Amino acid sequence: MSETYEEIVEGETYLRMPPGARHEVICTRLHELIAASLANIATTRLLPRRSVVQIASGTLVRPDLALVTVATGKVWLAAEIISSDDHRPDTVTKKQIYEELNIPRLWMIDPRYDNVEVYHGSQYGLMLKRILAGRETLTEQLLPTLQVTIAELFQA
Repeated sequence: MSETYEEIVEGETYLRMPPGARHEVICTRLHELIAASLANIATTRLLPRRSVVQIASGTLVRPDLALVTVATGKVWLAAEIISSDDHRPDTVTKKQIYEELNIPRLWMIDPRYDNVEVYHGSQYGLMLKRILAGRETLTEQLLPTLQVTIAELFQA
C-alpha cells in the first residue's frame, strides 16, 4: 500500500501516511513468518496487511498484521509497525483502543529502535510482558512453531 489511508476511531477519521520502504520490508517479512507458522493451525486466519478491521462501533483500524479466530472473526493478535513520522496513532491512540477491547495479544514493532514490545491482555488491560531486541526470540504460545530472532525481523 503506497497511498494514504483512513482509520476511524470513535467516529473520528484519521488520515494515515503511506508506510516507508523499511516498514514494508518488515511487514512483508512478518507476514511470511506468521503465515508459515499457521500451516497446521486451522483455528486462526491471517488477514492481508492493513485489512480494515471493525473492532467497535465507529472504530475501524488497519493493523499491519491481524490474526483472527476462524470461529468468531475476532482479532486475537494485532501487530503495529511504528512509523517514525506518524507514531502517535499507533503508540497511543490505537494501543488504548486495543486495551479497552481487551485484545489478547498486541505487538508494537518499532523500527526506530529495532525492538518489539509484546503485550498480553489481562483483566487489568494490556500488560507489557517483554521488550525484545537483538538476538532475543519472538515467540507466541498460540503459534507453537513461531520462532524469529528480532535481528532477523529487522535485517536490511
